[in-house]
Amino acid sequence: MVSCHQEIIEPIPDIQSNIFSQKENQIGDKGEMSFNLEYEGVYFISLIDVETKQVISREKILGVKGTNKLNIYTKTIESRYLYLVLVDNNRVELNRTTLILK
Repeated sequence: MVSCHQEIIEPIPDIQSNIFSQKENQIGDKGEMSFNLEYEGVYFISLIDVETKQVISREKILGVKGTNKLNIYTKTIESRYLYLVLVDNNRVELNRTTLILK
C-alpha cells in the first residue's frame, strides 16, 4: 500500500559550532552559536562595531566547562560587521571573531 502525504520541512536555524574556530562567521537574527570553555566561571561576551569600535552589547554569562550555547539577536543592530569577543572575569581576552550579519 502506498500513500501520499505532504512533508513539512522546518527551516534549519543558524548553528555555529565553536564560533571562534573561524576568523569570520555569517550569522542571522536568532542564530545559535556555540563555543568551548576550559573552565566553569564568569565570562563576558561583547559585540563591538568593527568600524567605530563602539561596544554594541556586553553580556555577563556563567560559562560551563565544555560546550556553551547562546542565541544572538541581531535584528535591531545597524552594523553589518561586528567583533564577537569573549573575555574572562579578569578581563583577559580569550577569543575573538568577526561576525557578518545576514
